[in-house]
Amino acid sequence: MTQAGRRRRARRAILVGILAAAGLQDAVADGAGGPLDLASYPRTDLTITQGKPPRVHSFRVWVADTPQRAEQGLMFVSDLPESEGMVFPLQPPRVENMWMKNTYIELDMLFIGTNGRVTKIIERAAPLSLATLSSGEPVAAVLELRGGAAAKLGLKVGDAVSWKKPTA
Repeated sequence: MTQAGRRRRARRAILVGILAAAGLQDAVADGAGGPLDLASYPRTDLTITQGKPPRVHSFRVWVADTPQRAEQGLMFVSDLPESEGMVFPLQPPRVENMWMKNTYIELDMLFIGTNGRVTKIIERAAPLSLATLSSGEPVAAVLELRGGAAAKLGLKVGDAVSWKKPTA
């Protein structure tokens, strides 16, 4: 790496640090009392089934099952293993709008219809963006995976998604 490249990388690291600190201040200023610990979210197993013969992809996901958990989502997470994600169940189903505020990693968003099938995929949503990412139609859930997972696994609109509601 060139010296100029090292300087750009260092400036980028400093900027990310500043934004991270600002994001934490935003969470406190919003009255949230700071970010929730992901360990407090319920967990469940989720599968995506595609094609014939069927290929099954398994994930361990956090469930954003309350307004506070859904509002935070994967904000403040600095790494997400390929086998993990977060599901946002929506009752009743609705057009869902997401954003990447205070989210430090790229995410793939899979919008899931009431029939349990993927209706739309947004790949590699940009970290820290305030742009609105919409389902465009009513959905029953949104699944967030590590950025690039959809392409790597060949996930497509129409793939079946299933999970069990975690026990309390």
